[in-house]
Amino acid sequence: MAWRPAVMGLILIFALIIFEEWVSIPSCKLVPTSSTDLELDLDHPDDLKVMLVANLLLLGSESSFFNSNFRDYYLSKFFRKSFESLKPDMLLVLGDVSAKGSELTRSKWVSVLQQFHGLLGPFIGLPYHVILGDRDIGECSKLNVKLVNWMASNFPGLDSAGCGAFEISNISFVSLNAVALLCGNNNLRFGVEKVVERESVDLQIETEGAAEVMNKASKLRETDHNFGWKENSISSGSGPVLLLHFPLYQTVDSNCSGFNAFKRTLKHSRESSNMLGSRRLVETAPYKLSQSLPRNATEYIFQALKPRIVFSAHTHEFCDQFHSDGTREVSVPAMTWNARDDPGFVVATFHRNRRAVSVSYCSLARESHVIIVYVSFVVLFLSTTPLLRYLRIL
Repeated sequence: MAWRPAVMGLILIFALIIFEEWVSIPSCKLVPTSSTDLELDLDHPDDLKVMLVANLLLLGSESSFFNSNFRDYYLSKFFRKSFESLKPDMLLVLGDVSAKGSELTRSKWVSVLQQFHGLLGPFIGLPYHVILGDRDIGECSKLNVKLVNWMASNFPGLDSAGCGAFEISNISFVSLNAVALLCGNNNLRFGVEKVVERESVDLQIETEGAAEVMNKASKLRETDHNFGWKENSISSGSGPVLLLHFPLYQTVDSNCSGFNAFKRTLKHSRESSNMLGSRRLVETAPYKLSQSLPRNATEYIFQALKPRIVFSAHTHEFCDQFHSDGTREVSVPAMTWNARDDPGFVVATFHRNRRAVSVSYCSLARESHVIIVYVSFVVLFLSTTPLLRYLRIL
C-alpha cells in the first residue's frame, strides 16, 4: 500500500531518535583497589561526587561541518546524559579545552569559550573548575604570558599563572599549571612555585600550628628556584586533591601493568581504537602523549603538598597507579572523538568521614559504531522510499 513507505520512514526516524538517546548514556565501572570497603555507602548524600573530563579539543569557529553537526553534537549529548544519569556535584576539566588554542587569536579563543559554555549545559549551575593544557597555552618556548593571563581570567578560580585552590564539602583541591612546571626560570613557573609554597604552609599550619610553621618557613625554602624543598614531617596523603594536566613522573609501573586485569574487563579495548589510525588533532600537539612532569618537579610536589590523590590527563588514556610513597594517581582519558574512537571520563566519589576515594571509569560510545548504525539507518530509510525503487528500475 502507498502509506506503508511513509509509516516505515517514520518508524525509522523514531528508532534513530531512541538510538541517539540510548547511545549517549555512559557505561561506568568501579575501579577495584586493595581497599575492601570502597563499595559501601557510595550513594550517601554527604559524599562528594566529582566528574572529571579532559582533552575536549574544541575547535570553535574553525570547526568543520562534520565536527559541528556530528562530533560536537554527540559531545554535548554525552555531557547532558552523563549529568542526568550520574548527578555529579562538581565538574573538573583537566586541560586541553581547545584543540589548538595556543595558535588562536583572542577573537577565535572567544568562539572556543562560547562553544565550551554551550557544551556545559546542565553543569552551568554546578561548581566547575578548568585547568590549562599544553594545547591551550603552547610549549615553553612559545609561551605568551599575557595570553595565559587572559585565558586564566576566563575560567573560574584560576590566578594569573593558571593555578587555583578551592574547597568544597571540606575537601581541598589545588590545581597547578603543569606546562609552566616544564619551563625554565620564568614568571609563570615562579607563580606556580608560590602557589605550592603557600599551600604547603597552609597544610603545615593545619597539622603543626601556626607559630611552629612560621618559625620554620624561612629555613624550609631554598632560593635557587630549582624546585628545592626540604622534607617536612607531614605524612603522605594528608594534603589536598591535586589536579594537573601532565602526569607526574613515575618510577615504577609506568605502563599501568598492574592495571591490565581491570582493563580486560572493560567492554571496549584499546587496540580497536588504534586500528583507525592516528587522529590529525592528536598529531599536532605541542608535547607527545608520553610527556610527564620531570622527576625533580614531581618530588617537589610530593614533598611540599603530600597530595591525597592526584588526577592528571594529557595521555588520552585511562590509568590508575600508585607512586612509591603510596600516592594514587588517576589519569583521565580524552572525552572526544577527535582524540580517540572510544572516549571516556572519570567519576571520583569522596566518601564521608573517610579519606578513601572511589574511582569509576566511564566509557562512551565508539564513533565507528555510531557511524555504522547511521549508515544502516540511511540504507533502510532509502529502501522504503519510492525514489530508490525508481532508481532500481532505471
